[in-house]
Amino acid sequence: MDTVKFKQMAEGDREDYLFLEEHERAAASGVATRLFEGLKALDSAESGYRVSRLEHSIQSATRAYRDGADDDWIVATLLHDMGDVYAPYNHDEFAASVIRPYVREQCTWVVAHHGLFQRYYYAHHFGGDRNARKRHEGHPFYDDAVLFCERWDQASFDPEYESLPLDTFWPITEAVFAREPYHPRVIASGTRVPLVDPVNAARRRSRDADAEAAKAKGKR
Repeated sequence: MDTVKFKQMAEGDREDYLFLEEHERAAASGVATRLFEGLKALDSAESGYRVSRLEHSIQSATRAYRDGADDDWIVATLLHDMGDVYAPYNHDEFAASVIRPYVREQCTWVVAHHGLFQRYYYAHHFGGDRNARKRHEGHPFYDDAVLFCERWDQASFDPEYESLPLDTFWPITEAVFAREPYHPRVIASGTRVPLVDPVNAARRRSRDADAEAAKAKGKR
């Protein structure tokens, strides 16, 4: 069987839909690869900033990585602006929809609302309400969204910052998108994980330093 038999979905039978389900599972397994390739399109997107939109995404994720953030936070941060190309007026909701099945509810909520929270840094310059984010004050993830924008988003337009290579984030992204979509343990409804983990940050610094030393030794 190479294709379904029907011309209209109402005509499909069990065999058709089992066949399609198998194909859809196979296609879904390539989501991480397609997202990574799509992310590269941000390098040529209109910007006006001192860094490209791709560099902003990588720089944001690098800061998250160096802060000791877990995999959910790193992937959410790397992809938080991927909608800039496809949905410029609701890019945050676009990105949140993509990551929602694979990351913690906390991360999805922050990404979905980061556009509003980010306005704190610029809205007042053209008559907007920089405190519009306060409509969500009291939400369990409010403080996380504030910190996300403060430490990782608004700070990541620095052309002199030494970001990690994009490929650094491939194994993390691949692992996250290999999870069972919407599994309760993945969504972890109501769970809060700190954005900053000093112990994990120190562990990464040590591991990365060892890797660099081994690489340098191998070149001698």
